[in-house]
Amino acid sequence: MIGIMGGTFNPIHYGHLLICEHIREEFSLEKVLFVPAKIPPHKGSDGLIGTEHRMAMVELAVSSNPWFELSDVEMKMEGPSYTVETLKILTEEYGKDNRLCLIIGADSLVQFSTWKRYEEILRMADLIVARRPDTNNRLLDMTIDRLREEHGARIHVSSTDIYDFSSTRIRNRVKNGLSVKYMVPETVERYILEHGLYTGE
Repeated sequence: MIGIMGGTFNPIHYGHLLICEHIREEFSLEKVLFVPAKIPPHKGSDGLIGTEHRMAMVELAVSSNPWFELSDVEMKMEGPSYTVETLKILTEEYGKDNRLCLIIGADSLVQFSTWKRYEEILRMADLIVARRPDTNNRLLDMTIDRLREEHGARIHVSSTDIYDFSSTRIRNRVKNGLSVKYMVPETVERYILEHGLYTGE
């Protein structure tokens, strides 16, 4: 099974890395692909830095883990980065014999029916769901039951909660000249400072 972790990674932080490492162990994943979104359809582009910087930071962050890998699949797309299109390409790349597992937060699963062609996503991939500390567990369970019943969804809930890191908080700290040590890998912190990212200038 191959895990897929999508996101803007603006910037990537230890929360992303920790949850993926724990999910990799829990579900015995062969690898986890980190897929930066070129143009995220569900988020605004305010404060979103260039793709080359976000790609570079992800590469720095995952390079020390042999089970983590950067994928530029969405960078090659025209227009918004839709998961259904990403999965089609990855299915061709890794073959139908490899099960793809989309790693998402519980908040995203509750909104999953708003995703473009979500029924196709459920046919192409398993979902591995990570709860947040403030997750509405009743609503989450109802959503899982509905998706399983209506679409035969293969949904697995991780025993590990999402860690309380925030890319927005990191960007604000950098903008205000504050340290982001222990929030992002040292290589990412150094890259941010060397390239003057998130300073608001």
